Amino acid sequence: MTVRNKKLYRSEDNRVFAGILGGLGEYFDIDPTVLRVVVLFLMALSGFLPGILAYFIAILIVPRKRG
Repeated sequence: MTVRNKKLYRSEDNRVFAGILGGLGEYFDIDPTVLRVVVLFLMALSGFLPGILAYFIAILIVPRKRG
């Protein structure tokens, strides 16, 4: 069994706003569109503000993929 050294980056190829959900999709090998729908649904349930804050915090924490 081989251990892959995976790192989470913001996606440069699959992005709508900042590439956070595209990067999560690449990291977990999930379609980013599914993640976007799930996040929008959860944000609607929580009143949007917590989800928006979490997204902007993720922009500050998750690095861009270099070259």
